[in-house]
Amino acid sequence: MEGILQTVLSRRFAYLDHPGPLAFAHRGGALEGAENSFEAFERAVRLGYTHLETDAHATADGVLLAFHDHTLDRVTDRRGRVSELPYRAVKHARIGGVHPIPLLEDLLGSWPEIRFNIDVKEPAAIAPLAEVVRRTNSYDRICLTSFSDERLVLARAALGREVCSALGPRGVAALRAAATTSGYGRLLARLKRAAIPCAQVPVGFRGLRVTTHRLVRTAHAIGMQVHVWTINDTLQMERLLDLGVDGIMTDNITGLRGVLERRGQWHPGRMAA
Repeated sequence: MEGILQTVLSRRFAYLDHPGPLAFAHRGGALEGAENSFEAFERAVRLGYTHLETDAHATADGVLLAFHDHTLDRVTDRRGRVSELPYRAVKHARIGGVHPIPLLEDLLGSWPEIRFNIDVKEPAAIAPLAEVVRRTNSYDRICLTSFSDERLVLARAALGREVCSALGPRGVAALRAAATTSGYGRLLARLKRAAIPCAQVPVGFRGLRVTTHRLVRTAHAIGMQVHVWTINDTLQMERLLDLGVDGIMTDNITGLRGVLERRGQWHPGRMAA
């Protein structure tokens, strides 16, 4: 029954329709290139990655960037809060002093077969994101995620049609509670009715173990995949795959590819070099 439910949701969402565990290049593979740069994403695609993880921020004039931080300070040669700056200022910033910040629309347009996991970082990014997805007709190629349940609800509504999305923080907490404690049957039934196709979770949070065999089994029982972030150690990747997780996000994209190759679970995209 678990396998049937997972298959139904995977087919319902083309984003999840993949022959093996999903390998996500987190920010393009931040250990092996300048995070969230076009060059990092291109390298991941050439390595065979079919799923890229990135973030959505909008400038003050509504230009949507693939960029993680709220400010330019940490990874670029400029300073300032992205949402308070016009694009004419942000476009001169260079990641690591070298790479321009890519537009999310350019990434979606550059690799029409690649799927993008998009973390919506601020409410101001929602309307520009909906417009970019509409212009590029990328509805089946994206999965929405956020550390804010409210942003996720607003983003889904703004897109105007069903797209793949992950549980928000409250949903993850509910899934963990249902997996660890009896008496949460009604809560689990609500999660099942919501038909959210995936939970994207850490190994642990504030001293609590999150990704366990019971959580994976519980998620699978309601047709939900489990993707774990952000795993850079290859031994930990092996342990999580042994637990039955459905995807791993990593900065160590060469390492994850090697692990999946050894297990016979690497299924590269057609754009692999």
